[in-house]
Amino acid sequence: MTPAVSANRLELLQIADAVAREKSIDKVIVLEAMEEAIQKAARSKYGIENEIRAQIDKNTGDIRLFRVLEVVEEVENPAVQISVEDAKDSKPDAAPGDYLASSLPPMDFGRIAAQTAKQVIVQKVRDAERQRQYDEYKDRVGEVVTGMVKRVEYGNVIIDLGRAEAIMRRDQVIPREHIRQNERIRGFIYEVRRENRGPQIFISRTRPEFMGSLFSQEVPEIYDNIIELRSIARDPGSRAKIAVISNDPSIDPVGACVGMRGSRVQAVVNELQGEKIDIIPWSPDVASFIVNALQPAEVAKVVMDEERSRVEVVVPDDQLSLAIGRRGQNVRLASQLTGWTIDIMTEAEESERRQEEFMAQSQRFIEALDVDDTLAHLLVAEGFTEVEEIGYVEPEELLGVEGFDDDLVAELQRRARDFLEAEASAAEAKRIELGVQDDLADMEGLTPQMLVALGEDEIKTLEDFAGCAADELTSKEDGILRKFSILEEEASDMIMSARVALGWITAEELMPAAEETDETEEDGVAAEEETT
Repeated sequence: MTPAVSANRLELLQIADAVAREKSIDKVIVLEAMEEAIQKAARSKYGIENEIRAQIDKNTGDIRLFRVLEVVEEVENPAVQISVEDAKDSKPDAAPGDYLASSLPPMDFGRIAAQTAKQVIVQKVRDAERQRQYDEYKDRVGEVVTGMVKRVEYGNVIIDLGRAEAIMRRDQVIPREHIRQNERIRGFIYEVRRENRGPQIFISRTRPEFMGSLFSQEVPEIYDNIIELRSIARDPGSRAKIAVISNDPSIDPVGACVGMRGSRVQAVVNELQGEKIDIIPWSPDVASFIVNALQPAEVAKVVMDEERSRVEVVVPDDQLSLAIGRRGQNVRLASQLTGWTIDIMTEAEESERRQEEFMAQSQRFIEALDVDDTLAHLLVAEGFTEVEEIGYVEPEELLGVEGFDDDLVAELQRRARDFLEAEASAAEAKRIELGVQDDLADMEGLTPQMLVALGEDEIKTLEDFAGCAADELTSKEDGILRKFSILEEEASDMIMSARVALGWITAEELMPAAEETDETEEDGVAAEEETT
């Protein structure tokens, strides 16, 4: 019988070794799983109330069973505890807190015990394999990996990476790309998540980072940080724009990315199913960068609104369709690339709009200041756009206008202030007539004219105002205060102040958000300085 027993023991170690190699996990973990399985089977034979330990000799495969008892002063559970007096029979120096282990005879596994042991081992090995996969891939987020397509389920692609499986969801697959089973495919790991059914490795072929990684592989200068990819915008499967800058003035970043006869960029285009790529030189000057981003269209003029991160781009009439692109693709990608909202208009449209604005501002001055159209046109031409500017600007600025003397400037400012006071009085009376309450009128930042606009939209109390969202007030399409020069951030601050005044929130609760914003801005500045 002895040779048979030895063979079984050797077979146990061989099985553990084979499972460890197949699942790419440590052999010790497999042996521990076997020990736990044997313990569970032994407890079902000797009684589940007992504390039983199993040991497998890692050299010979011998299995030993022990019953473990804790030494205590007073026994409460005799199945797992033993008194000090009884323990001293086998261990004279036994003390409370010690453990005694007594050997148990070897056991034969019945069918049920063997099945239970198998389930424990399978579960333990599966858990260890999942942990190994998670540990291996959790730090590989941001890498491009290659795998074999196992199957396609409802548009989602399951990919075998060799030592793990990844999923590419349908929204991460390039549109109109035909993926077939057993095809080799590359993707960008953008998330690794631990889930009950095992680690989920998510990869993408549509994210801008995938294109950036492909260029890094094809262009050695990018890999060596001689050339930087500052920004990427993609319409997956159709068109993309990338902005590049060289840290070495002797190297042309665009030429390096294109390669000899376009070989480098063509390799990326082929991987992305023919996606057209515009390579654009990045510039610290936003206006120049936007002009570059709108290529191949020619730009005549750029007017920037830095407060709103919006820019108006004027193009020749024959360049309009090229600047906008098919279904707005060119201007949309340029906007994503630069981070600015871009409004495109032709030279004719811009001229017409400027003329309308000029006439509207002139008419405003004619009515407010009781002057003729020549004087009103002159004020607008000199850059004055609001009656408030005329009334409260330093007199020296008005005296700089050709033909203006002290008497004329003093009279214009008097008329402007009288008009503004009359307008404010009328607005205050209208506000009271509409029923806009005083607590709302006392809000800092709200003018009488704004209060009238709010009242006409049935916002008459501080509670009504506190219940608003910032875009309800500032939206260019239907914002209540869209006619006034108020930024969304300013509107948000006033709404929060109203909520604090009503006791909906406390000033302290606003502090963490403000501090977090400051920290984020500081981190951004630090990152920008480091990049520079």
